[in-house]
Amino acid sequence: MNFNAFFLKSFRILLLPFSLIYGLVVVIRNWLFDKGYLKSAEFNFPLICVGNLSVGGTGKSPMVEYLLELLEKRYKTGTLSRGYKRKTKGYVLANRTTTALEIGDEPMLFHNKYPNVAVASCEERIVGIPHMLQDVPDLQAIILDDAFQHRVVRAGLNILLTDYSNLYPQDFFLPTGDLRDQWSSARRADVIVVTKCPYNLSAEAKQKIIRSLRPEARQKVFFTTIEYGTPYHITDRTDEWLITPRDEVLLVCGIANPKPLKEYLLAKTHAYYQQDYSDHHIFTIDDLNEIKEKFNDIHAKDKMILTTEKDAVRLVKFTEELATLPLYVLPIRHYFLFDEGSQFNELVTDFITNFHFNPAT
Repeated sequence: MNFNAFFLKSFRILLLPFSLIYGLVVVIRNWLFDKGYLKSAEFNFPLICVGNLSVGGTGKSPMVEYLLELLEKRYKTGTLSRGYKRKTKGYVLANRTTTALEIGDEPMLFHNKYPNVAVASCEERIVGIPHMLQDVPDLQAIILDDAFQHRVVRAGLNILLTDYSNLYPQDFFLPTGDLRDQWSSARRADVIVVTKCPYNLSAEAKQKIIRSLRPEARQKVFFTTIEYGTPYHITDRTDEWLITPRDEVLLVCGIANPKPLKEYLLAKTHAYYQQDYSDHHIFTIDDLNEIKEKFNDIHAKDKMILTTEKDAVRLVKFTEELATLPLYVLPIRHYFLFDEGSQFNELVTDFITNFHFNPAT
């Protein structure tokens, strides 16, 4: 038995009264929006929202990347995020000198990987969207990252993600559970994507999950698994490392849900060691020295340091120190199961292609 997990679960159950209060606030807020007492703004522009009902760990960033990769060659695309834990306030549009401290680690990741995409951060999307349309007048679509609860803006296409191991019908409000929104909010979604599924998910298991989600007739449900790429050096993308069963790996990780990554390393390597940090952790030189020290304590011949792409954008500021360190970045992407990727792609591109602009708006 994992006593730490047992203690944490027991402690969260004790917080049930706070969850009931939090849930009541969420329900009242949603009711006010549903009844029109609180207003949602609509833009005469294709907006795609990617979000979830829980806190972190469902694969929102890789889904935004999937969409950017799908759309950038066909449409002038932008993405707007809150920019969590950045050191700036208000609207910021990324440029050639932008850092993660200015726009946040996830927007910085999008900016680095997709230089032709307009990337911006703004706490209030209703403020950020007009700024983006003014600054980038040839935009044809904007992806709103983690904006499902941001009901002040109504997107034209809502993509809701839920983790296979923690489906929202089986969850509860914070802090007892992980939900930051009520189950019934899922009805606002146009598409539901069950993420982090086993690669060999059966058709029977698929149907069982769909029944538990109880989608409306208009909602399409997709299933994805995690697909990892070849690790590349943090300062030189041409320097790649093929992970083998001989390798011993120090995993440097500050993301919401590292469990799938750890399971991947458990299966792929001889051994791995953990250097865990909080989600969106801002690395310091002391952290880097700690990482070096722990790496030097590994006495294997074939050893490396591995981190995620989200962590890498917060580490790369130590360029000089990292140049000679075997620190590699592991890419990640969504892979659609049951050969349904083309259906998802077509659904998204049709939304933009068939969007009807109203000149009078």
